[in-house]
Amino acid sequence: MHEADAAGFPIAPLLFTADEVKAGSINHAIRFILPNSRVKRGYVRPATHATGTTGGTNAPYYGVHLRLRANYPIDSLPSQGAKVVARAMQKYGMYHADGGQIALTAMSDRNTTAKWAGLLGPRDLQALKVEDFEVVDHAAALPFGYNCVRK
Repeated sequence: MHEADAAGFPIAPLLFTADEVKAGSINHAIRFILPNSRVKRGYVRPATHATGTTGGTNAPYYGVHLRLRANYPIDSLPSQGAKVVARAMQKYGMYHADGGQIALTAMSDRNTTAKWAGLLGPRDLQALKVEDFEVVDHAAALPFGYNCVRK
């Protein structure tokens, strides 16, 4: 069974794992979540759809691709795990995938060799602010609705 989130992205490929963080490298983009009240109605590619959101005109769409600025001082982050996640955000970025209250989600460590305890704390990335990211422009926004054909 393949699960997709509100933007139409497959969930698992955008989650980072304890094994990746322990190894020191995440070689893919990461998904992030915002409350629906902070998301603009509509979506941008590569997302394929969106939910009925209520955010204002300055809010991002589902599917928006953000990249951590290249000059962000990664060494200022409090843990090695946070630095690994931040480097992935600089190289691959992160995609707005769903609505909710927890901004970043990672894969459970139930089936990994490495465990999250002592690797990445729940507040290790709290220093990152919206202004530390830049938008990677993929295309014009599409109206609210569903179009599950990838281009």
